Amino acid sequence: MSEQQAQQAQGQGPGQGQRQGARRRRGRRRSGGGGGGRANDLWRSTPALDDPQPIIPARDPAAVLRSLGTPPLQGHGALVDYYLATVVERAAGVAAALAATAGVLGTLDEEDEQEQ
Repeated sequence: MSEQQAQQAQGQGPGQGQRQGARRRRGRRRSGGGGGGRANDLWRSTPALDDPQPIIPARDPAAVLRSLGTPPLQGHGALVDYYLATVVERAAGVAAALAATAGVLGTLDEEDEQEQ
């Protein structure tokens, strides 16, 4: 049996066995960038972080989204606006809840004081 007939019997077309071998050879290359740099000390001490700033929820979380205009979806623009605004407002609510859990949730009064 010829090599071509043997490949066809195995479910491979002519020349496919050679291409698969080439793919295997390409996949065996080693990266050369591993040993040249110096190792970082993972357990070194780090400086203390500053106290976190209070997180003040946005008055209108979807304002930036609306400033971009209606999405270019023909016939569905108003519906998409509504859904995207709902997602943004929900994300802002979750962020505020996480900030409250961490004890860093600010108030709008604090924002007004910071602006003055």
